[in-house]
Amino acid sequence: MKTHTYRIHLEPEPEGGFTVTVPALPGCVTWGENYDHALAMAQEAIEGYLEVLVDDGKAIPEESLSTPMDTLVQVTPPAAV
Repeated sequence: MKTHTYRIHLEPEPEGGFTVTVPALPGCVTWGENYDHALAMAQEAIEGYLEVLVDDGKAIPEESLSTPMDTLVQVTPPAAV
């Protein structure tokens, strides 16, 4: 069975948690109460989305991994002299 990789977008919510969207899968949206929960919910939502596509006889979209990705890098600035 082929493994698919999808980019997800986590949007922090003012009341807490994250709304998660999957750009390659229109309408695939979920929510998690924290980062780890959001990732777990994203995986569950993607699996369900793909299951519906397969059941409907539709093709599974491929993610274009050649497009730019954003990520966070955490650094500690040097102490002031």
